[in-house]
Amino acid sequence: MARYIFITGGVVSSLGKGLMAASLAALLQSRGYRVRIRKFDPYLNVDPGTMSPYQHGEVYVTNDGAETDLDLGHYERFTGVSARQSDNVTSGRIYRDIIASERRGDYLGATVQVIPHVTDAIKLFAQSDVEGLDFILCEIGGTVGDIESLPFIEAIRQLRNEIGHENLISVHVTLVPYIAAAGELKTKPTQHSVRELTSLGIQPDILLCRCEQPLPDAERAKIAAFCNVRKEAVIPALDASSIYDVPMQYHAEGLDSQVLRAFGINDAKEPDLSRWVDVADRYSNPEGEVTIGVVGKYVELQDAYKSLREALVHGGMANRVRVNIKWLDAEMFEGEEPPVCELEALHAILVPGGFGERGTEGKIAAVKFAREHNIPFFGICLGMQMACLEAARYTSGIAKASSSEFGDAEEPVIGLITEWMTAEGLQKRGQGDDLGGTMRLGAYPASLSANSHAAQIYGGNSIEERHRHRYEVNIAYKDRLEQGGLIFSGMSPDGLLPEIVERPDHPWFVGVQFHPELKSRPFDPHPLFTSFIAAAITKSRLV
Repeated sequence: MARYIFITGGVVSSLGKGLMAASLAALLQSRGYRVRIRKFDPYLNVDPGTMSPYQHGEVYVTNDGAETDLDLGHYERFTGVSARQSDNVTSGRIYRDIIASERRGDYLGATVQVIPHVTDAIKLFAQSDVEGLDFILCEIGGTVGDIESLPFIEAIRQLRNEIGHENLISVHVTLVPYIAAAGELKTKPTQHSVRELTSLGIQPDILLCRCEQPLPDAERAKIAAFCNVRKEAVIPALDASSIYDVPMQYHAEGLDSQVLRAFGINDAKEPDLSRWVDVADRYSNPEGEVTIGVVGKYVELQDAYKSLREALVHGGMANRVRVNIKWLDAEMFEGEEPPVCELEALHAILVPGGFGERGTEGKIAAVKFAREHNIPFFGICLGMQMACLEAARYTSGIAKASSSEFGDAEEPVIGLITEWMTAEGLQKRGQGDDLGGTMRLGAYPASLSANSHAAQIYGGNSIEERHRHRYEVNIAYKDRLEQGGLIFSGMSPDGLLPEIVERPDHPWFVGVQFHPELKSRPFDPHPLFTSFIAAAITKSRLV
């Protein structure tokens, strides 16, 4: 049967449980094991889809259309295993389903309680969809001691008793702070965190101790004695120079070996870390550098663009260059005298996805600057829509082009599909009228025009990419936009929804309705980002 590794955190949040889970999974993979990682979020939102980026950061979207926590992006990028709906659950979703069952009478009039109903639902979720796996890693969001996480901790305790210690271990991530005034590392926070966890019925098998200074043997021994774990199972986790060094760093400290020992596995093959050696080398030893300007809405909050940032780095690694990202607030380009000097020194410009009207005129101005100055341009989701509005206004003579997302539009170049497609057309696409206001979520196929730049980049004419948007480019404007030089090189298979636009008369100008950053991996960079960074390198040689 599959073995479970439950990962908890203590003392403070943001200790890197997600990165630790991804790194451990990658190490187990390198030994030939089949792994899957899941995230249990204690908050009461049903999913992150409606949460503010300022509170939650990026919403990560899976192939099957789940809106999930950004940690699932780490999981995918480090393992290459595509996440599914069954890999992320929140307290809100669990309570919603339980209440719906109670209203239907499924409990036959029984009193519905946290124990056993909520804990049973958590255990059922943990044990579902696990066929063919060797290890399931389950990260519990938040910190031990949080009120909202108590049902999850109790579920772990129950599950451990039910399937046996040999099939479930606990890894606890904690903090060993360095007090500069005293010149000492302090182990008390870790001791208290472990005491809190054991008081809830879970004795951790392994401690991962985040620290800024090396953890001396004496301190490891002290933590082991007070926390009732073996000294070898107290794993130091110092800050790394990059996240791509973390798997090898944790392996050097013995994390994967101690996990296997906790399960009683003594015959595991040695790990093949060649993939991570290459990734770390490409990141740490670039042969040049380029500067990419990201003109967005949430640039002061880079977690909102987590996957995008990593995909740009991956594109740099594929080309053996360091990518310097210059985050530019789109609103700065909306005044009468926009600071174009901010754009002039860039080797490429990227306009990312987003929602709402704020900053859109500045994004359009950035697109116009990139087009007129032959700077490589990449538009993603809303960024592609801004490229279409720029083309409509400045090369196709549609001066009042806008999006119905921003209010009444005299020329709705961008709109909900129901605003420009007949009911008959929707039915032919297999959509009812009630679907017009819903998200287009998950992976969808697209067909690329032969001999287009997009087909050249992908090396084929059929692709499948992930979407997260409501608004589409209005196909009724296709001919007028193409007459102005913006070519629709990628379409949905039925030919009704634009997926990719490009300008053949430009060095590199591509807009995509989907989110390619969600499928980029450090060891398998997305071809669009690889090509985009290559174009930036060419531009850098011309500056």
